[in-house]
Amino acid sequence: MKILVLGLGNIGPEYADSRHNIGFMVADFLATKYDAPRFEVGRHAFVTEMRHKGHSLVLVKPTTYMNLSGKAAAHYLSSLKIPVGNMVVVTDDLALPFGKLRLKGQGSAGGHNGLKSIQETLGTSEYARLRFGVDANFAKGRQVDYVLNPFSADEQIELPTRIEKAADAVLAFGALGLERAMNVVNVK
Repeated sequence: MKILVLGLGNIGPEYADSRHNIGFMVADFLATKYDAPRFEVGRHAFVTEMRHKGHSLVLVKPTTYMNLSGKAAAHYLSSLKIPVGNMVVVTDDLALPFGKLRLKGQGSAGGHNGLKSIQETLGTSEYARLRFGVDANFAKGRQVDYVLNPFSADEQIELPTRIEKAADAVLAFGALGLERAMNVVNVK
């Protein structure tokens, strides 16, 4: 069975360590830890594939920038014949404290342009998303600057551990399915 792991972010060195790129960071961690081949340029994305517990995970990092992430989602679901129920989107979330994970099977875009693009392109809000908390420590009107800037020095100390937990959540989704993975990931 193939699982599509869509790690959201923006391409370019100026965004590499930003909060908005947590999806890329989780995809990179998985690729490195599980010796996936190097990411290659594919249609609308950088792509590689890895294996875990008998499943093939296709790691996709859209090259369309956040606002057009739906193009990559639609292309890889269609071209690889992966049902939308086998896709998990890894994204940042301002509504959660730093590093807190929340796995859900549906929901609104919550003001997130990447999720909005995916929902508009796929015509559904029923797909798994792993939300990675980035907190909301910004002044009024500074949201864009906040998500496009790197994590704070204190956050960077804990970031590798939090990324590994997010990667484990992705693997749980692949191995256990959404419902059972939610019971593992969404513990208080």
